[in-house]
Amino acid sequence: MSLTRRDFARRSAITGAGVALIGSVGTLATAPGALASTDTETTGDADDADADRHGGGHGGSVGYGPLLPDPKGVLALPAGFRYRVITYSGKTKLESGEFTPSNHDGTATFDGPRGTTLLVNNHELKGPRANWKYPVPLTEGLVYDPAASGGCTVVEVRPGGAVAEWVGIAGTSTNCAGGSTPWGTWLTCEENSDRAGVNGMTKDHGYVFEVDPSDRRANRNPKPLKFFGRYDHEAVVIDPKRGYAYLTEDAAGPNGLFYRWTPPKGFHYGHGRFRALADDAGVLQAPKCYNSGGHFIDDLSRATKIGTVYGVDWVDVPDRDAKTVDVRKQFGPGEVTHARKLEGMWWGDGGAYIVSSYAREESPVQHDGQVWFYDPKRRTLTLKVLLGVNPDPSKDGAFDGPDNITVSPYGGLVIAEDGEGVSHLFGATDSGRTYPIARNDLNIGSEEEPEFSEFTGVTFSPDGRTLYANIQEPGIMLAITGPWRRQKRG
Repeated sequence: MSLTRRDFARRSAITGAGVALIGSVGTLATAPGALASTDTETTGDADDADADRHGGGHGGSVGYGPLLPDPKGVLALPAGFRYRVITYSGKTKLESGEFTPSNHDGTATFDGPRGTTLLVNNHELKGPRANWKYPVPLTEGLVYDPAASGGCTVVEVRPGGAVAEWVGIAGTSTNCAGGSTPWGTWLTCEENSDRAGVNGMTKDHGYVFEVDPSDRRANRNPKPLKFFGRYDHEAVVIDPKRGYAYLTEDAAGPNGLFYRWTPPKGFHYGHGRFRALADDAGVLQAPKCYNSGGHFIDDLSRATKIGTVYGVDWVDVPDRDAKTVDVRKQFGPGEVTHARKLEGMWWGDGGAYIVSSYAREESPVQHDGQVWFYDPKRRTLTLKVLLGVNPDPSKDGAFDGPDNITVSPYGGLVIAEDGEGVSHLFGATDSGRTYPIARNDLNIGSEEEPEFSEFTGVTFSPDGRTLYANIQEPGIMLAITGPWRRQKRG
């Protein structure tokens, strides 16, 4: 039975701010300051410390030790780890002979045939194709809008190390994040809602598309999944048990929303099933959150304490295709709960981890990142990670601006940083201790004014041995291997 607002308020008062309602969901509760600094300390004797760095031993360390500068100036990693470049925009080529498109973003991995690993890689390219040196090639039969520059490529990594890449979908705009499905496909999201005739586009944008990495024929004649709504999409996850889809929106003025899509009665997921649905199939809803006292919460930035729990009601979207008014603007004050920079999501521990990258003057309270956990059974949102405002992003050591996210097979989360200054991949244990995994050493600015692109597309291989991640600009996919081990709770 769903938890009503009255029940939530009553039970929260009994259990103390509702914390007991969350159950065991792989919590990441921590002190607010803990996620603003790295944690590479090691306890125990020297032998244990050395063993821990190489994946053995029983020391008390969290993480894998300090990051070592890369002589090649690309990726700093802990001792014992190594990386390999899988694709590089303007250097590696597709099967068709064109260069790998630029601006790598959201990515997922899938088991391929004969021991291969398949990856679907978004390319966040906005606006006309003439704006970009390496847009996604307009492969015949795979084009939605020939004026648009974005899309996805499929990357095949073979057991012997060989790599092949081809287009999965082209002619879409600003393909940012997305999400994998339980049936082995990728949902790519357009973080741009230009109408036909705007910025040279010939079709409306702001949709979700499905890409099948294993069946090239299934990707022909791309069809927008309009039942998910038309807005600046960021990410999507599918609840494999209940069938809901959850989606994030990265927008401001007002801040974006977190959505739930309920499939029509009798619908069964699977390959090609989305294509058969009508544009208005199912129900798209936005959240209305309230605290333990039953009071409405207008913006998620108001949560300033780890462990904060909000109950969630769901409100129907009046016009999901936003024919005249943007979806998030169709609600009046007090009707739905907004949040700034709703970015990556990942399904794990029976629910959805959801990132709010940062909040500034457009939000009630400023912060440098939140990670929430939505529990569909209890219908609650719980704040798991909170990053205070980073006072000096140019200095290595602090983390800010979480974006793409994945649940690690070694416990906790791995998060791609999209903040200011230095850019990291970092981990967060179940108890909230954090540690660096990688640092982007590729300076795309100048020596006087260095600039480091964001990390994107963080995801583990199906066997958990390889961590894939992208440097968005110029567009590099990297495979990271090393002595992975389960992280202690601390």
